[in-house]
Amino acid sequence: MRAQYVGTRAVDEPYLTQVNGYQTVCRGCFVPFPYLQPTDVRFGAVTQFSTGAGSHYNGLQLSAMKRISHGLEGQINYTFSRCMDEVSNGGFLQFSAGAILSPLPGELRRNYGPCDYDVRHNLDAQYVYQLPIKTKNRRLGYALNGWQISGTFFWHSGLPFSLLSTPYSASGNGIVQGGGLQFASVVPGVAIYEHQTIPGVTEAGTIQWLNPDAFVSDVDPSTGACYGGDSPQTCQFGTSRRNAFRGPDFVWSDFYLTKMFPLNEHLTLRIEGQFFNLFNHPNFGLPSNVFAGIPGEPSTQVGFGALTYATSPPTGLLGVGLGGDSSPRMIAFHARLEF
Repeated sequence: MRAQYVGTRAVDEPYLTQVNGYQTVCRGCFVPFPYLQPTDVRFGAVTQFSTGAGSHYNGLQLSAMKRISHGLEGQINYTFSRCMDEVSNGGFLQFSAGAILSPLPGELRRNYGPCDYDVRHNLDAQYVYQLPIKTKNRRLGYALNGWQISGTFFWHSGLPFSLLSTPYSASGNGIVQGGGLQFASVVPGVAIYEHQTIPGVTEAGTIQWLNPDAFVSDVDPSTGACYGGDSPQTCQFGTSRRNAFRGPDFVWSDFYLTKMFPLNEHLTLRIEGQFFNLFNHPNFGLPSNVFAGIPGEPSTQVGFGALTYATSPPTGLLGVGLGGDSSPRMIAFHARLEF
C-alpha cells in the first residue's frame, strides 16, 4: 500500500485577449466592451499576448499491490485530484471542442475554474489469476491445467465543460473586433441534468444529458437580439462559470482468458481469448451543442446538451486514439508459440 501527494503550481502563463473590441448594441451593454468605437480608433482588431495566468494541481494518489501468491497478483490505483486555472494549454491548444481560449479584456480572473482536463476521480486496476487446477494425468492435464484469467478496469469521473450564449446578431449589430467568454446563465431552482428524451429538443440518435430549461441564453437564438429586449440590464454576459458542468463518467473493462499447452520442455503453445469492453458499456464524449436557448421554447433548444458521439477507449483491438470506432465490445482469439 502506498499513498502520496503531488502538487504543482504555475505562474505567469501566457494567454491571448482581444483588446480593441467594441459593441454596437446599446450604451452600457456587454461590459467591458465600449459602445460604437474601439478603445483606440487608430487600430482594427488587436490580439494581445500577455502573461499572468496561473494554474495549480493537487492530487492524492493511492496504490495497492498484491504480489503473486496462490496464483493471484494485481494492482489498484486511485487518484483524487483538483486542477484549476484561467486558461488551459496556454490558451493556444484546445483540449476539447468547447474549451474557452480567450478571456474578456481585463477580466482574466472571471475565467478561473477547473482545467479543461480536470478529472477529480481516477481509478484503474489490473489482475492476473492462475487457476489452481493441476492434475498429474497427462491427458487430463492438456484440458485442465494451465488456465489463466486476467483483466483491466478503468473508471474516471466526467470532464468539465462550459455553456454559452448565442452571439448577438440582430440588425447586423453585435460585438466587433472582440472575443472572449460569452457564458449562458443558470436558471435558479431548476435541476441541471436531465437524462430523459425531451420532445422537440432531443434529436434522434442522441442521448440527453442536460436540462435545457435550466439555462438561458442572454441572446434569443430565434431573433439574435437580447432576451427581454435590448437594454443594459438584459444585454450582459451570462452568470455561469467556465467549466462549471461535467460530462459523463468513463467506465471500461477488458478480460482475457488464457490456456497454456506445454509441447515440450522448452516450447509452449499459448491460446488466448481477448474481450475488449467486456460489458459493452457505451462511453460518450462531452455534449456537442453547448449553446443555450430560451426556457420553454424548444425551437431554440434543439440538440442542446445532448451526447452525440462515443469517446476513445484506453485499450482496444484496433489500438487507441481511434475515437468511437473501437468503443463497442470486440472479441479476438489468437495463438502463439513461446520459447
